[in-house]
Amino acid sequence: MDKKITRTTKRKRMRMKKLILFGSLFVVFIGIAWASTNYYSFKKALVKMNGSEEIKGASNMATSDQTPHSEPFSVLLLGIDERKSDSGRTDTMIVATVNPEIGTIKMLSIPRDSRVDIIGNNTTEKINHAYARGGISMTINTVEHLLSIPIHYYVAVNMEGFLSIIDVVDGIEINNDMDLAHGKYSFPKGKITLNGDEALVFSRIRYEDPRGDFGRQVRQKQLLEALLSEAKNPKILLQLNDIFKVLGDNVKMNFTASQLMDLQKLYGKLDGKIEQLQFENGVGQTIDKYWYYILDEEEVNQVSEELSEHLGV
Repeated sequence: MDKKITRTTKRKRMRMKKLILFGSLFVVFIGIAWASTNYYSFKKALVKMNGSEEIKGASNMATSDQTPHSEPFSVLLLGIDERKSDSGRTDTMIVATVNPEIGTIKMLSIPRDSRVDIIGNNTTEKINHAYARGGISMTINTVEHLLSIPIHYYVAVNMEGFLSIIDVVDGIEINNDMDLAHGKYSFPKGKITLNGDEALVFSRIRYEDPRGDFGRQVRQKQLLEALLSEAKNPKILLQLNDIFKVLGDNVKMNFTASQLMDLQKLYGKLDGKIEQLQFENGVGQTIDKYWYYILDEEEVNQVSEELSEHLGV
């Protein structure tokens, strides 16, 4: 009797061990398949993002040899409003300088209506026209001339498509600093949750905000910070395939895979250490029926010196 019980118990234990082993192997297999799929999705997205496909005006844009985890570098962030039958405009233009040694980022928002020399086009007009005239390379040349600093990297984002990533992560929450409304959309003051369509409208509001372009810059920074915050949520691992697809379809840049890994090393060190810069002393002026933001030359020089010092140039 005891022997029978012992044999039965041993058989049950053996079956249990087999089930555990099978289950473990299945989990490992699923894990490997998941990781492989995400790695493939990442590589596929990177090919599309870093220039292997045609990028407007960026055919001659070389990858920078700056090492992001150890050397100061600059990034030009472009939010592009590209619509059918339109050559596109840079709806948002931000210059970010990063100093890994002291662990800080300075971000300068350039008003889209700033009247500047468009380098390579021999015209003086709104800075957001540079992309329409000559794409990313002409935009970079124009910004470098304006600020007298080198631009090492660029990230160009199709805003309408990119903000669909907010739907992938099931919306984002921000603290809205004032009541705003646009068309059928209403954004009350306080904490609000936005989906992709709402975030796109929220990011574009200008005329309904008494701060104009400056208020829009504040909201766009809020959206960026909210998305970065979502990146810390563990559930994002289950959404990587969809996220990589959105990035591949809507983001262009000249970071390589190894440079992106270098950036990842900096993430924790730089988190929350962003200083926001703005041009505030300029004036509005109508010239030949067009409204421009006329930058204050002294303020431009001061900002240029601050960014140059941050980059160590």
